[in-house]
Amino acid sequence: MDADASEPARADVADGEPLRSLAPSIRAAWRIKMVGLSVLLFLPVLFYDLTHLFSPNAQLPFGVISGGVLVSATLYCLMWPRLRYRAWGFALRPEEIYMEHGVLRHIRTVVPLRRIQHVDVSQDLVEREFALGRLVVHTAGSRSSDVVIPGLPLPEAEEIRDKIKRFILEDPLVEEPV
Repeated sequence: MDADASEPARADVADGEPLRSLAPSIRAAWRIKMVGLSVLLFLPVLFYDLTHLFSPNAQLPFGVISGGVLVSATLYCLMWPRLRYRAWGFALRPEEIYMEHGVLRHIRTVVPLRRIQHVDVSQDLVEREFALGRLVVHTAGSRSSDVVIPGLPLPEAEEIRDKIKRFILEDPLVEEPV
């Protein structure tokens, strides 16, 4: 299926409203986090290789395991953020939040705004450097009750949070005390 054929389908699912993408700088933030995790994985493997360098019963030559991990981690850090970014999309509809994400397992989520209990905007250290935020929506219920939209520019995340807050406070279904 070519890209032009899939775009109208995505717009149809979002009731004619095109899905919004995340901020492009989230790819760099994800890449930095993945490099950190890859280094944490690579160091023990390298230590294993070094400690078995002169082992008389070594089954693989020095560097095969650590080289394989290094090449795999490099490819993962270069390709995965790009694929993950392309798979993300969301739309804020009048009465719900619609999200699509997932590279290997495609997930579509609809969160009715009236089920939202509270909304947070959070940042970790890397996201703060890129002026990005995560919109965390806490809904009623116990299973998967937190929904997260990562990689939003901080002002946009705060604007969406405020729109949802206004909807919650002005919800016409909430009965006034008599």
